[in-house]
Amino acid sequence: MSRIPHSLAALGAGLVSALAFEPVGWWPLMLLAVALLCESIARSASLWRALLVGWAFGVGQFLIGLNWIATAFTFQAAMPAWLGWIAVLLLSLYLAIYPAMAAGLAWRFGRTNRTALVLALAGGWAITEWLRATMFTGFAWNPIGVALVDTPLLGASRWIGTYGLSGLTAMIGASLWLLARKQWHVPAITAAAAVVVWALPAPAPVAPASLPPSDAPSPGGSEVSGAGVPIRSIRIVQPNIGQQDKWREGFEDEAYRRLERLTMKGAPEPRLVFWPEAAVTEPLSDERRGAERIVFEERLRATRTLGAADLLVTGGIGLSSTNRRHVDGATNSVFVMKPLGELVGRYDKAHLVPYGEYLPMRPILSAIGLSRLAPGDLDFNPGPGAQSMQLPGDWGKVGFQLCYEIIFSGEVVDRADRPDFIFNPSNDAWFGRWGPPQHLAQARLRAAEEGLPVIRSTPTGISALVDGHGRLRNAIPWQQAGFIDAALPAPLGPTLFARAGNLVPLALGFLMLIAAIALGRRRRYRLI
Repeated sequence: MSRIPHSLAALGAGLVSALAFEPVGWWPLMLLAVALLCESIARSASLWRALLVGWAFGVGQFLIGLNWIATAFTFQAAMPAWLGWIAVLLLSLYLAIYPAMAAGLAWRFGRTNRTALVLALAGGWAITEWLRATMFTGFAWNPIGVALVDTPLLGASRWIGTYGLSGLTAMIGASLWLLARKQWHVPAITAAAAVVVWALPAPAPVAPASLPPSDAPSPGGSEVSGAGVPIRSIRIVQPNIGQQDKWREGFEDEAYRRLERLTMKGAPEPRLVFWPEAAVTEPLSDERRGAERIVFEERLRATRTLGAADLLVTGGIGLSSTNRRHVDGATNSVFVMKPLGELVGRYDKAHLVPYGEYLPMRPILSAIGLSRLAPGDLDFNPGPGAQSMQLPGDWGKVGFQLCYEIIFSGEVVDRADRPDFIFNPSNDAWFGRWGPPQHLAQARLRAAEEGLPVIRSTPTGISALVDGHGRLRNAIPWQQAGFIDAALPAPLGPTLFARAGNLVPLALGFLMLIAAIALGRRRRYRLI
């Protein structure tokens, strides 16, 4: 490694680390990549060199891990497909600033002490990932902790959150570097800490607070589980409608046929039926005067295959009009409906995707030929944020996170009104082979953090049912039509993270930084 520039070695480590994420999922590569990053930081001759090392690592990781963004441009006829790779590169160059800051902190406070370097890198990583999710509307995709979603350490997120899990991931990887340097005390402490957070018991499943405990059948006719909680039968539908067809003129009837065919089969009533984001492409809400009849007919059409006691929860579009005559905005929404088109409730997406659901600096960017990736020139309006909705009957409270919103740790639940489960409809048909499994992995982290089941319905996959431990109960493979019939898992009691949110990982991150500063000043060990 002495003959290879440290920044180039870090770039290679970053490229390799991306293979730890789904769909490849070789999670040990993340730990090895962090170990290599530590060596590059330790060998840096100055703070600026260390920053460059961290930045190069981040560029490599994001360039490979975010390749699915380029696929989205292939569905936009107004812009050339090659522009997608330019977008991936530019986004990677920006996002790499955050690993650079973590590497800079590690060098600044650990250049004379390996233990301090490890602590500063792990603490800095937790803090800078939170910053990445927060600054400039945030982009929280692929925290390094998500690489451990299929390991026993997934459960640690219920205590320390996603950013704490990322800090732990960095700590384990850095401990491998210390082992190679024949330093044993920090790896031993890290291993012990990992075992402790793994062994801590999860909260027990609880009856949804919004359901009356009962030993008899519920008024809606549901059977009752052994715990005295009504069995709540759900159906998750995946119609396998690709982005190339979704908005094609004349395809609406075929889309309805697929959704209805998958909705009608099988399970006894009452059911809670889930359709994907924007499953209904015609507006299900329209504020213009005189549009009520058209909207009602669309709702009626969407619910015509429901049984008398069923509910449909579907993604759809709402149109806004301040003067009741002209459309001046839209919402990406989830609608809850009874049979015969009766609207029970609605959620409007709050965390909108730049360039997907709105065009930033529209007058400037539209003038140079840029446009939204989604069809249409009308920008979406944001909703108020995480909300819980009491559903009729035995269904309890649902929280909504529409598509991209599910990636933001600590922001997916109304903590003043905790739901019993989260519905995350999405349209991942844009994002090729890599985007959908990465999205699902992050949804599993949200389930484990909050102790709440997560239901995902997408047009082409991966639709899934995740329990409150973050475990995958069932899933429909990518690009396959199908449905999942299941009993809705009970929520767990509130986790530590559910009670305190990101205060926990941020406190841990700052404590590690403080410890690194204290150790670095003692100058006990020399690095080189």
